[in-house]
Amino acid sequence: MNISFDITTLLSGYRSGSFTPSDIIRETLARIEAGDSKIWISVDSAERLLAQATELEAKDPTSLPLYGIPFAVKDNIDVAGLPTTAACPDYRYFADSDATVVAQLRAAGAIPIGKTNLDQFATGLVGVRSPYGVPGNAFNPDYIPGGSSSGSAVSVSIGQVSFSLGTDTAGSGRIPACFNNLVGLKPSRGLLSATGVVPACKSLDCVSIFALNAADAQAAFRVAVAFDPTDSYSRQYPQNLDTPRRAYRPGMTFGVPRPEQLQFFGNEAYLDLYLQSHERLESLGYKRQVIDFSPFLAAARLLYEGPWVAERYWAIQELIKDSPDSLHPVTRAIIEKGIDGTAVDAFEASYKLQSFRQTTLPIWDSVDFFATPTAGTHYTIAEVEADPIQLNSNLGYYTNFMNLLDLASIAVPTAFTPKKLPFGITLIAPAFHDEKLLVVADQLQKVSNLPLGATEHKSYPPLAPATFDSLPIAVCGAHMSGLPLNHQLTELGAAFNRSTQTSARYRLFALPGTTPPKPGMIRDSENGAAIELEIWDLPKSQWAAFIAQIPAPLGIANIELSDGTYVKGFSCESWAIKDAEEATSFGGWRSYLASKE
Repeated sequence: MNISFDITTLLSGYRSGSFTPSDIIRETLARIEAGDSKIWISVDSAERLLAQATELEAKDPTSLPLYGIPFAVKDNIDVAGLPTTAACPDYRYFADSDATVVAQLRAAGAIPIGKTNLDQFATGLVGVRSPYGVPGNAFNPDYIPGGSSSGSAVSVSIGQVSFSLGTDTAGSGRIPACFNNLVGLKPSRGLLSATGVVPACKSLDCVSIFALNAADAQAAFRVAVAFDPTDSYSRQYPQNLDTPRRAYRPGMTFGVPRPEQLQFFGNEAYLDLYLQSHERLESLGYKRQVIDFSPFLAAARLLYEGPWVAERYWAIQELIKDSPDSLHPVTRAIIEKGIDGTAVDAFEASYKLQSFRQTTLPIWDSVDFFATPTAGTHYTIAEVEADPIQLNSNLGYYTNFMNLLDLASIAVPTAFTPKKLPFGITLIAPAFHDEKLLVVADQLQKVSNLPLGATEHKSYPPLAPATFDSLPIAVCGAHMSGLPLNHQLTELGAAFNRSTQTSARYRLFALPGTTPPKPGMIRDSENGAAIELEIWDLPKSQWAAFIAQIPAPLGIANIELSDGTYVKGFSCESWAIKDAEEATSFGGWRSYLASKE
């Protein structure tokens, strides 16, 4: 089966009946079996995976945004029933439940295939610090795959899965993307829950996404974003993104470091390709501006010179005390440095970081995003083994400051070197500008016109409407995915955002005499319950056209969600429920309809 595993291709095949989720699971397992065994630490059983696929096949392929999409999970993120090792056999445990981010994706129809290799305890940017071996770089096995999310990146690049989850504390979601010709989205800190993730630096860690193209990264990102009260660092995605600096607009300005602040470690090909990326961005209508990059570089040095190494020690302190030989020698040497710091050191570093934050803030008044190399060079495995600490540090030159300064970023492939190795740049903006960066990444990837990962395929579908150009609307009935009036949303360019619930203050009724059958939802703080909803992003320009189609007694009101926030959505005038059958106890319109079958 020589098909691309990008999300659009798979969803189109499911909807046309060309293949089923079971077919894709069998193909996925065949590709894994035929590939490099060092990519994966554990793969779920064919029996369990096919059972998930069969369950999906009972549903409409249009009913879930990631219906039947296979994905990989870095082995420091929990998947129910599979071991989590963080690339340390003595740390191994079996997860009782999915990490929150995995649960979000599974609920959207995606199928987690297994757990991928990594630099032990997510400590490294090289991908060679694992007792499970070194996953071969997708283009040349003599070169490092990048880390720490090595297996996650390679599995996507060679077409074993559609996308994967990594983690990114110092660049682990971007360096492997660059080295394997992928999009690597490092979301704003806290947007993707870290519950069920083995921490590296708990205050900085981000779950990241590797994808073949920007549209796939966006699709996974939108499903995975969720505020999680069980994660103390979780943050809400703000709705008020329609401001000049946060919103995408043509002709934006991108910042680049001063020439003397660039570092390519002798790799002239990377320098040439980076300068070509400036020209490509300018051809898209963006304006270049040179900025002083020194405070960003200074902040980057704090990550491994300051108390954040102590966070790595804290995360595995029992293991490193009781069984230090369980660790990879390089990993142990790095993490044990965290023992020596004092509280005074911690405060001194935090004061320095706050100073860098203050210094860098005004720079964002003059540029909309930065464009830096993702990495300054690409080393061979032999070079890294000869000098593991310094060369790893070199790879963090353009990445280590990102989470310390609370920035969003996305690595984008743009070219190949004369040695036929991938090169890419990273787009950077302040927190919560993720969607803006996705738009630029999409444009840049399309004009670069490269194959997807290490495959022969090219597929660059349009992005879903960007949230800053849309307003969310909550639907509770016939406009939900796969139901008769959903086309009224999709024909106006609306994009599925997520499934959720109301607060426990609503009642649902089946309105008599409606065709197709429709519910009416009213607010009742005393007798209400939580009702199933879908949130769709409807372009602002289409709201009038959509509202014009809404018949009485339905209307649009502010609907309270389960997290306490409000969104515009369907409600019903109270007089209309007088003779209506109540459906509140079913928890949602789908369940009510199923009860009538």
